[in-house]
Amino acid sequence: MPAGTPVKHKKKSKSVLKNIRQSAARQIHNRANRTRVRSVVKKIRAALNSKDLAAAEKLVGSTFSELDRAVRKRVLHWKTANRYKSRLTLAVNALRAPKKA
Repeated sequence: MPAGTPVKHKKKSKSVLKNIRQSAARQIHNRANRTRVRSVVKKIRAALNSKDLAAAEKLVGSTFSELDRAVRKRVLHWKTANRYKSRLTLAVNALRAPKKA
């Protein structure tokens, strides 16, 4: 469109305005849930990186329940959550296993 040409805006119907409000509310909830999941995963990964087995084992249950909650809220896909849980479990088990010389 050439510069200076007036743009025609279509009038928004009631249903469109309602959909905009719903999307905004969902965005707030989804962001909060996604942030909560990322925070707990960061905490357990920090414990694993610092080789702190006690802290990692303490965080496993809460992390898994937070991942499951995100699946129920449809923030994460169930396969994504299972992949996170599997990799975290492998990391905890590797930390738990005695080192072979």
